[in-house]
Amino acid sequence: MELQIRRAEERDMEGINSLLFQVLMVHHNGRPDLFKAGCKKYTDEELKDIIHDEKTPIFVAVNEENQVAGYAFCIFQQHINNNILTDIKTLYIDDLCVDENIRGQHIGKRLYEHVVQFAKEQGCYNVTLNVWSLNESAMKFYEACGLVPQKVGMEKIL
Repeated sequence: MELQIRRAEERDMEGINSLLFQVLMVHHNGRPDLFKAGCKKYTDEELKDIIHDEKTPIFVAVNEENQVAGYAFCIFQQHINNNILTDIKTLYIDDLCVDENIRGQHIGKRLYEHVVQFAKEQGCYNVTLNVWSLNESAMKFYEACGLVPQKVGMEKIL
């Protein structure tokens, strides 16, 4: 499959929304106590705003027909003059997804590598992300990409 990775545009919203539903179902199936079914993370208006915001770049992998095969939502983070944190610039991957029907074709790895290259070009110190423990395949994917744990979130359900 011939793919191009580029910045998301409004015309990609339908494909992005389809993948947002897939991501939500992974989380809902793993933690229905936390995640609702049948909804998505962003409204269409919020998604449009994110697409047009330079601080929140979204990258999409698209085929020859411009159909979205995967995406990476990113957020620039920097803590200028923070009391305890240094001023490093981070590119946080808020969400990375490849269409469940075409996984295993290294699309996720290509998206991740594109994000890393973009972060380097933007002068970032690091790339970070969070992954839910319930999503073992994602954890293995990120480990295979060379990511290591930075911090661990823990809980006790009451």
